[in-house]
Amino acid sequence: MKISLIGNGKMGKAVVELAQQKGHELVDIFDIDNKNELTIQNLQKADVVFEFTQPEAAFDNISLCLNAGVPVISGTTGWLDKIDIVKKRCSEEQKTFFYASNFSIGVNILFEINKKLAKIMNNYSNYNVSIKETHHIHKLDAPSGTAIYLANQIISEIKNKTKWKLDDAIEEEILIKAFREGEISGEHSITYDSDVDYIEIKHSAKNRQGLAYGALLAAEFIVNKKGFYTMQDLLK
Repeated sequence: MKISLIGNGKMGKAVVELAQQKGHELVDIFDIDNKNELTIQNLQKADVVFEFTQPEAAFDNISLCLNAGVPVISGTTGWLDKIDIVKKRCSEEQKTFFYASNFSIGVNILFEINKKLAKIMNNYSNYNVSIKETHHIHKLDAPSGTAIYLANQIISEIKNKTKWKLDDAIEEEILIKAFREGEISGEHSITYDSDVDYIEIKHSAKNRQGLAYGALLAAEFIVNKKGFYTMQDLLK
């Protein structure tokens, strides 16, 4: 499989390293230093493109990949107000896009547990739920896309929670606390607290290899496919 990378940060480097270990061919890396080379013609040299950049650049990068007709995988958060446009293009134009706020297999297992636990906790109003996430100091957006996804899962199951709020929440809101410390790869915990006890589920990434592994699985999964895909489709 021939791959190209947009965004040569820590995640991108981890994906490329693992891909090459598995015998895949790196075609191009596009970053701030050579952004003029990010063209449709160059993108079409690859079988799949990984997009790991910044929120303000992600949608334009993804759109260019779709214009090129090349399957694209993105883990960039903070641009999802435009994701319905991408979904529509995948449906109407037979384009291929895979999105995950977190490519870790373990985190996606956490998603399944989180949804099931929230469904149970809907019956116990004496517990108040909150989310904590911690990442490395280089991560610019807060809260993380993973924390937002966890919160939205809970909102879909618990009747008295209507939205999430960063740092300062009232009763009908889910409090999310976001921390940026050192080189932490990623920690997410969901806590249900009452006057007598608390219940907590948590995922802690030891390094970025789990994320890279999931992203590479996604690439192998979408080659020769058309449509919009997520980790739920991959895990099935």
